[in-house]
Amino acid sequence: MSLHPNVITGRNDRGLSRLVFTLLCVMGALLLACTLNGYYVFVLANVALLAIVGIGLNVLMGMSGQVSFGHVGFYALGAYVVAVLTTKAGWSFWAAWPMAALLSSAIGALLALPALRAKGPYLAMITIAFGFIVEHSMVEMRGLTGGQNGIMGIVAPALGAALRGERAVAVLAVITAALALGAYLLLARGSWGAALRAVRDSETAAESIGLNPLVIKTVAFAVSALLAGLAGGLYAPLSGFVTPSSFGFIQSILFVLLVMIGGSGTLAGPIVGAIVVGVLPELLSSLEEYRLLFFGLLLLLVLWAAPEGMAGLLRQLSAAVMRRLGRAASLPEDGPAPALEMSARSRGVLRAEQLSMVFGGVRAVSDLSFEVQPGQVTSLIGPNGAGKSTALNMLSGFYTPSAGRFLLHDASLQGQGACKVAREGVARSYQTSQLFGSLSVLDNVALALPRGRLGALLGRQAVCAPAARERAASLLRWCGYQGALSLKAGGLAHVDRRLVEIARALATDPEVLLLDEPAAGLSREDKALLAALLRRIAAAGIGVLLVEHDMALVMEISDHIVVLDAGQLLARGTPAEIQGNAAVRRAYLGEADALQIAPVALRRMSAESPELLGVGGLTTGYGAEPVLHAVDLQVREGEMVALLGANGAGKSTLMRSLSGLHKPLQGGIHLGGVELSGLPAEQIVRLGLVLVPEGRQVFPELSVLDNIRLGAFLHPEGREQRVEEMLTRFPRLRERLHQRAGLLSGGEQQMLAIARALMSRPRVLLLDEPSLGLAPKVIAELFAALDRLRGENMTLLLVDQMAALALALADRAYVLENGQVVARGTAAEIAADPALAKAYLGAH
Repeated sequence: MSLHPNVITGRNDRGLSRLVFTLLCVMGALLLACTLNGYYVFVLANVALLAIVGIGLNVLMGMSGQVSFGHVGFYALGAYVVAVLTTKAGWSFWAAWPMAALLSSAIGALLALPALRAKGPYLAMITIAFGFIVEHSMVEMRGLTGGQNGIMGIVAPALGAALRGERAVAVLAVITAALALGAYLLLARGSWGAALRAVRDSETAAESIGLNPLVIKTVAFAVSALLAGLAGGLYAPLSGFVTPSSFGFIQSILFVLLVMIGGSGTLAGPIVGAIVVGVLPELLSSLEEYRLLFFGLLLLLVLWAAPEGMAGLLRQLSAAVMRRLGRAASLPEDGPAPALEMSARSRGVLRAEQLSMVFGGVRAVSDLSFEVQPGQVTSLIGPNGAGKSTALNMLSGFYTPSAGRFLLHDASLQGQGACKVAREGVARSYQTSQLFGSLSVLDNVALALPRGRLGALLGRQAVCAPAARERAASLLRWCGYQGALSLKAGGLAHVDRRLVEIARALATDPEVLLLDEPAAGLSREDKALLAALLRRIAAAGIGVLLVEHDMALVMEISDHIVVLDAGQLLARGTPAEIQGNAAVRRAYLGEADALQIAPVALRRMSAESPELLGVGGLTTGYGAEPVLHAVDLQVREGEMVALLGANGAGKSTLMRSLSGLHKPLQGGIHLGGVELSGLPAEQIVRLGLVLVPEGRQVFPELSVLDNIRLGAFLHPEGREQRVEEMLTRFPRLRERLHQRAGLLSGGEQQMLAIARALMSRPRVLLLDEPSLGLAPKVIAELFAALDRLRGENMTLLLVDQMAALALALADRAYVLENGQVVARGTAAEIAADPALAKAYLGAH
């Protein structure tokens, strides 16, 4: 990889200019500390101390994304340690000051271990509690801290004969702030800075490349606490005394405010924020009681006008001026990457032995055994709810198996955690791509190279060395990524996100690569490129375990296929053997006879039956390649229509588009002649098109009765009479009427979801995978209820993985494959159409 010489020169010039400007500012501050009168020296020193704390908080907030409202506790620890050691233990300031910083850092690390297991407001509450504990400890430990009276007579250090008292402390504070800023710059541009931002963006993905989020965030907390302790250690001699009232909760709020006002995550943010927070109170000294009000108003203004803070705003203005002057920096030009060579070594066999996983009383995977051989593509397939993702999460260390084990190179890995499993050579990608959005494409891949071993805290070699950058660039090009390497990963197109994620997984030089639905959302052309890439990966000697719902892709590239059904191994063999396996066909297509459904007499709709729901040329997607391509659909009044197809065919996307939960890109949807495509979801429900979503989605904290009643929100008239009708239709719900809905079984929740939808007086009822995750007996009961609805002339559009069962009840059916309708006709015609088996199993 190479950069254009002009770009390199431009970058070096800008970096030199910034360095010169920073040195001039530091020299100016030191000059002011030596020449100003005592009052202004005190203000300058206080600004420098705020900057030191702000730089530490910027590591915590700006890099790792953790918020602490208790940093005044570390500030107080630093101040009291210096005060106690210099006044009562006879230590010199120069020995007490580093001790204060080290003690604050150690306590910060200890606090982080339990605190960082919490998130959001819980983490904030823990840090607030820590601040209060420190403050009240200073009050209660009178023999050591002096209680409310504090400690007086703290002598300031001397820097030669000329600099004593406040001036010496001010000079020390300015120098410490400059050194802290330099260390922050090295940290932010080094391996640990990249790791901190990666953990902030996605802890799950960070673990899968060998990073330990808890360790990394604990280091951030310890560094942040160390700088707060350093600043507190200087505050004690600056003020000459310390009391508990100097370290109240308000001071912690000001520390957070200065980072946010200045710009969290920016280099200059803490300095700008410290100047504002340190100088503004002096300018408003006559309005001291309104100080926090002014800070609050300023914060609101900054967050509204400049979400990245004042430093971010200044950077944007500078960039705008440069563009206006025609001096905008050009993007780096990525030269050709060197040819990639996968390490030539013997790779291990990943072997699962009797793996089982139980969640509560649900057995998601039971006694699963199979192998992933080096240099082969092994596909793990099965219907919805078969346990594929659970198996993948066990093999990558995110779940600890309830029983059984898995081995690599004959070494057991279960129970070791995801980051340890990744370091041993198991890499993976995710169904929803988990890139580090704030890092560049190149940094995403380079960060995975050391498998979590980041080196020195301020070092750059593990991730930023030229050899590492070249290796990362080679992997990206080898995987087919053709975009700019300097782009932020958060803005990539869908197909590029897939390629970068695979390149990042390969950067760990894995023994085995686990891929979770990598083809989801890709076009036919991109799927062909993906197939070629997976074969190249296998040819390099890496074992590939693929979970994928695109059966054509699976059958094309797999050497071996393992089929799961209801968490159990159903079959294994070559693609040809799996396609011809009767048990596999039954698992995918379902068995109506086995469920003993006795449908009412079929009443096929005549061609004259009025169309109630019509879809024409519907195209929709999620920002990448469209999921649905010009879908046409017709549902006549009083009929049941089945919508069939493999996972990922676009069935749920179609249901969401019909119900107004996802806006289509093109095409029309009408209900009884009324166009729906531009209407909000609640208005579509009012018109009579009602969705029972996949996964039931009942309101778990409300009672069964309240859930049913909420279904009548838009049509409250006659509500209680309709409630009684629902309880008659679903007798099980009457027995659990006042129970919390979240405590119901899966089948009972599905009945509740249907009852709630029927309360909305639907003209067309959309049912998305009602049998998903249910036992056969419950499925039989549920489909009997749907059969009764069909007999009552209810218009139904049904999506269900049990294709044979759906066809036993349906009047007509449509088959979707890759977002397109590939077959349509009566239920009998579709049941006999080879397109149905092809859509599910890729069979010919």
